[in-house]
Amino acid sequence: MVARSIRHKAPSQTGQVSISERISDVEYKNSETSLDSSFFSERELSWLDFNERVLQLAEDPNVPLLERVSFSAIFASNLDEFFMVRVAGLQRRIKTGLAIPGATGMEPQKVLNEVFKHSAELQLRHAKNYTDTIKPLLDKSGVLIKRWSELNKTQQGKLQEMFESQIFPILTPLAVDPAHPFPYISGSSISLAIMVQNFKTGVRHFARVKVPDNLPRFIKVDDEADIFISLEDLITEHLESLFVGMQIIEVAPFRITRNEDLDVEQDDAENLLKAIEQELHRRRFGPPVRLEIGFNMSNGLKELLLEELHLQDVNIVSIPGILDHKGLFQIAGVKRSDLKYPAFMPKTHRFLNNKQSSEPVDIFKAIGKGEILLHHPYDSFSTSVQRFIEQAAHDPNVLAVKQTLYRTSGDSPIIDALIDAARAGKQVLALVEIKARFDEEANIEWAKKLEKAGVHVVYGIVGLKTHCKIALVIRNEDGKIKRYSHIGTGNYNPKTARIYTDHGILTNDDVVGEDLTKLFNQLSGYAPKSNYSRLLVAPKSIRKGLLTRIENETKLAQAGATDCWIRFKMNSIVDEASVQALFNAAKAGVKVEMLVRGVCGLKINDPEIAKNFKIRSILGRFLEHSRIYAFKHNICDPEAILPDIWIGSADLMHRNLDRRVEALVRIESEDHISELNNLLEYTFRDDIQRWEMQLDGKYKRIHLDESGKPLKDIQQEIINRSKKTVGSLKLR
Repeated sequence: MVARSIRHKAPSQTGQVSISERISDVEYKNSETSLDSSFFSERELSWLDFNERVLQLAEDPNVPLLERVSFSAIFASNLDEFFMVRVAGLQRRIKTGLAIPGATGMEPQKVLNEVFKHSAELQLRHAKNYTDTIKPLLDKSGVLIKRWSELNKTQQGKLQEMFESQIFPILTPLAVDPAHPFPYISGSSISLAIMVQNFKTGVRHFARVKVPDNLPRFIKVDDEADIFISLEDLITEHLESLFVGMQIIEVAPFRITRNEDLDVEQDDAENLLKAIEQELHRRRFGPPVRLEIGFNMSNGLKELLLEELHLQDVNIVSIPGILDHKGLFQIAGVKRSDLKYPAFMPKTHRFLNNKQSSEPVDIFKAIGKGEILLHHPYDSFSTSVQRFIEQAAHDPNVLAVKQTLYRTSGDSPIIDALIDAARAGKQVLALVEIKARFDEEANIEWAKKLEKAGVHVVYGIVGLKTHCKIALVIRNEDGKIKRYSHIGTGNYNPKTARIYTDHGILTNDDVVGEDLTKLFNQLSGYAPKSNYSRLLVAPKSIRKGLLTRIENETKLAQAGATDCWIRFKMNSIVDEASVQALFNAAKAGVKVEMLVRGVCGLKINDPEIAKNFKIRSILGRFLEHSRIYAFKHNICDPEAILPDIWIGSADLMHRNLDRRVEALVRIESEDHISELNNLLEYTFRDDIQRWEMQLDGKYKRIHLDESGKPLKDIQQEIINRSKKTVGSLKLR
């Protein structure tokens, strides 16, 4: 194998200052004119636009049916989290008087009103798509979700036995009367609102039955066929066994969403674990922010729920069909390959593939031949990053392993490898971010398990989340210390690595190794003034480093250069300074192309600027998750021919740039620069399926050509490429 990297020499070897040192004293200054508020988009409304794009995939007849079911479930899951965190937070700030207008100038209460209005419209559209389109197509395809009345006597008898033995014992009917106050309603679970009447007295009472969320949402009716009944439907048909001697007058499902965002006062790391655990308990009792009810609920029941939950009409959404479409993930998992995307199996990266033997390649020897650029899920995570940590755990020459863990899977082989390494006597440091939203409880358990095994567990820097994806292995090679590193854009999670697109590098570059050593020392100890050579690290230098490079392209364009461009790929952008700088660049003649999957806090409503500014979003079978920042010119090497490209964990958001520890690494291999640049160029071709931002700030879906044929799916194109000759890097 030929050497594939142009090595970046450390400052001490060359006498030159590091990249981060060169930009550390450069203060980004806005141009004389700042952007009008009309160039910005409200973050919350932009997020709803993103989720509408997910909904469009659930509505698309060209998407395989069970994948449409999955997108329907994803839409619902996304919206739940949005209300739990973003809407709940906005309501709390308005109530406490802390909410202020953002870059758009829109009053917070108006934003909240627009959120409720637009989200209700989307939910209704989402529900109708299921009831009017997806459900009939499922029926036609033999995947049946039936009502009790549609089952035959044999099926009903089987379910009756199941109900009596497995479901009835765990149900708890809760009545409301002078002796029984209105019960606590847990968030996110489905409940049945029931009006019962006493046969003797004629007095009516309200009762609530929670649909257990520790049972499958859909009960399989027939072992030989894909026939299901919803759990709430099965319970509804047997309510009389819960209210013996009472007449069932009305039954209607409902569901509330509560504020589930953590609010932790983190004044010292020692008490952080306990504070998080206490806050997780309080989370269950957060105030309601949304009430979803079945279409058939009477006004009387609706008014009762609103009063008892202290909600208003704006908080309520009436849904036709089933509630909580997250349960449809179960249906999407039905084994019907004819109703899904064609099967895809990640391949072992060409430089990690042992062609001479069935034994895994020695990953340290492979890395020693040159840096390896990974692109998941097309490159297998298990035979690259996971294998890197596993081999380190069992290699007698490895002295230490250090790694950050933001989110990982429930049965994580990464965690197991770190435990194995500690038990083998190696020094193991795990930076576990226990404030990773909605993974806090799992991460606390992992932290305790790791500590019990002898791993040094730390929780990072007080006041900051640690979001960077980094791993460092220290190895003794012939009496000399050698450092092997991984820096990526995605979590160390083998499950999401199969459905998220992410990039990463494996390297034994001494400069990267030294940078990561400093960063881990900063995370586990005290090193606040560390400087880095191949890294940009937030909250100190990522914003400054990227803004300096944007301004460099702007100045070159203003000086007459015609080949200036900027290409970004990210999840979200809302940082005002970044938006301002990008608009200044486009106005100066820099070609700005951005692939923003989710929230985009800017819009291009100036036709002149729009000539140089293109914003796209791509959604598909994989979730686009890589962050890539590319610039035509290299500020540290003005004579360089190749673009200046960085990858890492940070989006252009305040939380990433100011309140998290993030890391971007500069790509130095010519092959890797070309590969990433080629990918970005391909993304912005006109024959690619995408959503394109229009002058009004709205996205237009462009997925068919003039004859009505589907345009190219970039994810499928990369899959096709991965099946071709090993070593082919270019998309064509």
